[in-house]
Amino acid sequence: MLLKMRDDETPTMTKKQTTQKILDILKDTYPDAYCTLSYKTPFDLLVATILSAQCTDARVNIVTQELFKKYHVPTDYLSVSREELENDIRSTGFYRNKAKSIQGAAQVIMEHFAGSLPNTLEELVKLPGVGRKTANVVLAEAFGIPGITVDTHVGRISRRLGLTNNENPVKVEFEIMKLIPKEEWTWFCHALITHGRRICRSRNPLCADCPMTGLCRYFKHDRK
Repeated sequence: MLLKMRDDETPTMTKKQTTQKILDILKDTYPDAYCTLSYKTPFDLLVATILSAQCTDARVNIVTQELFKKYHVPTDYLSVSREELENDIRSTGFYRNKAKSIQGAAQVIMEHFAGSLPNTLEELVKLPGVGRKTANVVLAEAFGIPGITVDTHVGRISRRLGLTNNENPVKVEFEIMKLIPKEEWTWFCHALITHGRRICRSRNPLCADCPMTGLCRYFKHDRK
C-alpha cells in the first residue's frame, strides 16, 4: 500500500498543532482501526490479551478459536491442570507464565469478584498477569471505557513523532492522555498499532510509504 507523503510541519507549530495534524492524517489513513483480537466475552478478551504478549494477534486468534470452545468461564480454566492449559496455549510463546497468569486471574475473579470480570482499572490491575496495558484493552473493548494502550507500537511511534520522549509505558500513557481527546483514545491507539504493523516497523520502517514523514522526528533526525 503506497501512501502519499505529506509535509505538514511548519517551524512555528506547537505540540498541540502537531498532534492535531497527526490525528488528521491518521483519520484519513486508518479511519476504521479496531482491535484485531477475537473474543465473545470480557473474560475471553482478558485471556486473549494475556496471550498476545510477545505474540501476534493473528496467532492468538488461531489458538483461541479452539481454546474458547473448551473454556467458557473462569472456572473452566481452573478445572484443568496447569500442564493441560500450557499445552493448549503453547504456540503463543511464554506459555508457562501465560497459563499461570490466566489461572491466577480466574482464581482471583472467582474469590473476590463473584466470577465476573471487574470493570475498573484499579481492580483489573490486581489480577495476576494484568498490567495497565492489558487492563486498558479490556476496559476499552469490553466495557466501552476509553483508554490509552501503550504497546510496543504505540510507544515507538509516539516517540518517533515527538509526542513523548519517555520509554516508560505508564509515563507515555499519561502524556498521550493530555494530548489526545478522551473520546479518541481507543481509536488512536488502534490507528498507531495498525500503522506500526504496516509501515512504522521497529526495524527498517517503510518511511517512503508513510504519510507522516513531515511530522516525524525519527525521519528527520534520529535515523541519520
